[in-house]
Amino acid sequence: MIDNDWLGPLAPEFKKPYYASLYRFVNDEYNTHTVYPPKQDVFAAYSRTPLAKVKVLILGQDPYHEPNQAHGLCFSVNPGVEIPPSLVNIYKELHDDIGFTIPKSGCLTKWADQGVMLLNTVLTVRAHYANSHSNKGWEQFTDATIAALNKQDRPIVYMLWGRPARQKASMLNNPKHLVLEAAHPSPLSAYKGFFGCRHFSKANDFLVANGVEPVDWQL
Repeated sequence: MIDNDWLGPLAPEFKKPYYASLYRFVNDEYNTHTVYPPKQDVFAAYSRTPLAKVKVLILGQDPYHEPNQAHGLCFSVNPGVEIPPSLVNIYKELHDDIGFTIPKSGCLTKWADQGVMLLNTVLTVRAHYANSHSNKGWEQFTDATIAALNKQDRPIVYMLWGRPARQKASMLNNPKHLVLEAAHPSPLSAYKGFFGCRHFSKANDFLVANGVEPVDWQL
């Protein structure tokens, strides 16, 4: 289901024992339970944002686990779906940081199409059970994704929000890249360092300073 330039660095993963086990597990889950996102959207973060186009990586945890929400991009929901609390807080920070006008939609495909890769560390979840597909192999696959980005010889910004995402900072050692860390935008933690982090303006300042087109965050 990955057929663009991500296939080069990730093809070896498909041949590893962990991925065979992961594939069997996920396939069985789709056959016996309701699983999100829909099968065709599992790798949407890759198809929407080719490797050569990535300028920002926003790292989530696992997909939304309620009906009609998840469509393969972290923090994003399908058009017409109520905006989840973490995304409400992301919008608040964008407003305070860059004067962002808060939209009625929680669909972030415009970001993905501009080179903002919206990647969850786990790409599937059983309905109503957060983290139900954790520790099945997805983390190894998305670590390989992050490692491929770390090798890119061009400016890239990473936004790592919350403890699981911030643990990936140790993988990122490319001097041409910028790593931004903050608390998670969840209502439980947003006031502990997410609000006021100004990651969106910092990302664009870095991109512009390095001759890269900034992200139009407005939706």
